[in-house]
Amino acid sequence: MSGPDRPDRPGRTSRSAREESPDRLYTVTGGRSHSDPKEFDLVTLVVSECSPTITMQSEHAAILRICQSPTAVVELAADLDLPISIVRILLGDLLSSGRITARHPRSTATDTASSLPDPDVLKQVLVGLRNL
Repeated sequence: MSGPDRPDRPGRTSRSAREESPDRLYTVTGGRSHSDPKEFDLVTLVVSECSPTITMQSEHAAILRICQSPTAVVELAADLDLPISIVRILLGDLLSSGRITARHPRSTATDTASSLPDPDVLKQVLVGLRNL
């Protein structure tokens, strides 16, 4: 089964983001149009820290349900059928209220500058790509 009514996609709505009114998206985000891009990139993993409440905005509740296990921001956007920018704003709300935790899959407590790739190797890769 595919399409908007797939049962394995709990946050999925019947309307696609392309059909959403800009007014609806404006309302969902409370009029905000930007979030901190450093906070959530496409592969940031998000995990809910609590269950949704009945007084919660429906999109926030859907995020909490979907993120019961680690879920990437890009997967959330697809499941909710919302633009990434809107999902980032909603995630910022939940993060600031302590309802979710987020981490980049490559960031750990042991990451240091020494674990980054050698700049010379990166330059050689870039030169090789340009030669293609």
